Amino acid sequence: MSSAARLPEVQERIRETSSRISNAESSNRVSFQVLIASLVVMAWLIYAAFGKQVSGWSFLLPIPAAIAAGRWHARNRDRWLRLTRLRKFHERREARLEDRWHGEGFSGEEFKVHDHVYSQDLHILGSGSLFELMATARTGIGRRHLAAYLLEPVGREEIELRQQAVRELVPHTELREQMDLLGKFSFQESDWSVFAEWLAVRPSPVPAALRIAALVVSALLAGIVIAGFSSSLPWQWVGEAAIPLFASLMTIAWIHRQHTKVVNGAAARVGVDVGVVREGMELMSTRTFQCAKLARLQQLLNNADAARLLHRLERLTNLLAQCEKPQFDLFAQALIIRTQLSFAIEQWKQDHGRQLKDWLAAWGEFEALVAISGYAWEHPGDVFPEFVDGEPRFEAADLGHPLLPESTCVRNDVTLDAANRFYVISGSNMAGKSTLLRSIGLNAVLAAAGAPVRASSFRLTSLNIVASLSIVDSILEGKSKFLAEVARVRTMLEYSRQAPLLFLIDEILSGTNSRDRRFASEAVIRSLIECRAIGALSTHDLALTEIALIPGLAGSNVHMGSAPGGGPMDFDYRMKPGVTTETNALAIAAMMGVLAS
Repeated sequence: MSSAARLPEVQERIRETSSRISNAESSNRVSFQVLIASLVVMAWLIYAAFGKQVSGWSFLLPIPAAIAAGRWHARNRDRWLRLTRLRKFHERREARLEDRWHGEGFSGEEFKVHDHVYSQDLHILGSGSLFELMATARTGIGRRHLAAYLLEPVGREEIELRQQAVRELVPHTELREQMDLLGKFSFQESDWSVFAEWLAVRPSPVPAALRIAALVVSALLAGIVIAGFSSSLPWQWVGEAAIPLFASLMTIAWIHRQHTKVVNGAAARVGVDVGVVREGMELMSTRTFQCAKLARLQQLLNNADAARLLHRLERLTNLLAQCEKPQFDLFAQALIIRTQLSFAIEQWKQDHGRQLKDWLAAWGEFEALVAISGYAWEHPGDVFPEFVDGEPRFEAADLGHPLLPESTCVRNDVTLDAANRFYVISGSNMAGKSTLLRSIGLNAVLAAAGAPVRASSFRLTSLNIVASLSIVDSILEGKSKFLAEVARVRTMLEYSRQAPLLFLIDEILSGTNSRDRRFASEAVIRSLIECRAIGALSTHDLALTEIALIPGLAGSNVHMGSAPGGGPMDFDYRMKPGVTTETNALAIAAMMGVLAS
């Protein structure tokens, strides 16, 4: 089944949601009209009461209707907002299924790791990248974990746990819809850096006795003032009782003024971000999971009562935000509510700050798995790889590039194992050599993340990946392209000594002369093979194809070029056995007008 097979279902959901939006808009108009009518009647009754035409209290009669209409209108508005967001969710799915997603999603640029061993080479992050295609996580915390899944190597046991979780989540389309609707507004975020900055500052809670005393004094002061307005107590007595209490509160606020300013500034940022995560954890707690990884993540959050505790932090920060409003400012200052809220927030941080990191990590990982399951649902023709033990192995039938449209993606069989440790891929310019290398690497990354791969069958061992496909020079670092290539090759050799390695090299050591390149390349490949690495390298230099013929290295020559019977630019992007006999450099130069044809 191809991705296009999912398209009718998604388009039907868009039509259905659009119909519900139209109904919500109609209800919204009616509820607004009822609300306005209630307010108009109330205004008329007030006017009539002043003219002695009706009873003085008759204006109270429409108040219940106005309140009911206001609530009805608010519910309709919220329903319309959620449905609008839901339609956008399905429209984004439609765009991905129709290959209109490039540059429209999250690029993941903020997760780039300097000099990563394959990220830039395989286009893991950036506009039009694998991350952008997969990054449907609701929060920045989830996207951060998805990036880690795509960038950080793990062992076979962890990969299989991820794969089991993704398999279980694939059918749960309604869960992905609900997660996309977390928070009242789509622009609400939950970013790891906000929490990390807050937690990085060591909590400094005040003694419990001071917190209790401040709360008691505030309550007494408020009670005395209210009693003065609502009873016949003499105001002189009220003043004599209130002034010492008020003075003690101001003293506490003055002593802790700097502490309050710092704490409340950081807490306000956390308060904006905590709501979406809290809602997500509540949603997660209502589910029943079978696989070990999902059950463990859920148990970690449920056992800690994370959602309830985060709700308490959210309430504290919301109260803090209310204190900033003009209508509450005087009251908040008189009772030092901001100071008392800072005390409570710091105490929460003292009690649960260390746990919060684990809760956020669990939520982020759950979001990453849900995002991968969405990718799997949108690619029903892709298969989950089978991981095996033993010698390093990469065996794929009908392997394709996961970022290319399925309708135009040309697939190849790839076998790298003990009998065939590496390919030397020769061929013309633009024949597809680099695309083939990226197809191998990207599908290995998908497999390690627990995702399905673009192939009809796929067996492999757990492999680290190092690629040298997009190496460039750096003026700022004073590093030439050749030096950068050598540095990456050295990294490959270091990785190959630590764990089974998949290496991918485009135009190995291209920055030197052919003779030196031939001997240096042989030395590199020999060292990699001796460490049981497997991989592929492409080249225009046919002298390098001799490396595959050296006894004991277990390599093979393959090539890519024109279709049988076609012209020099008529590429079929198929991998064929043997060394290429074609060249198209002169044809390209002539086509560009550089040479006479």
